[in-house]
Amino acid sequence: MSTVTTSIRMDEQLKREADELFSDLGLNFSTAVNMFLRQAVRDQGLPFRPTRDVPNATTVAAIREADRVASDPDAKSYRSVDDLFDDLDS
Repeated sequence: MSTVTTSIRMDEQLKREADELFSDLGLNFSTAVNMFLRQAVRDQGLPFRPTRDVPNATTVAAIREADRVASDPDAKSYRSVDDLFDDLDS
């Protein structure tokens, strides 16, 4: 099977981030693009989206805060949204 060279224009930062992601997944950029294209042809549409599950620092902080509040027996709670709004209005 013969191959062709294809040029793709993209944002420099996007390329760096994509290279880092693909490297984390054990792939290089060319292999990842070929996987995407083969799957797209096979599916006759946009294919799967492999991702790594790494939340950013803000999300991690929010998850920790939510866990802390949920496990705090002294945290204020409400029976309904109306009760919450009543408390906010007072």
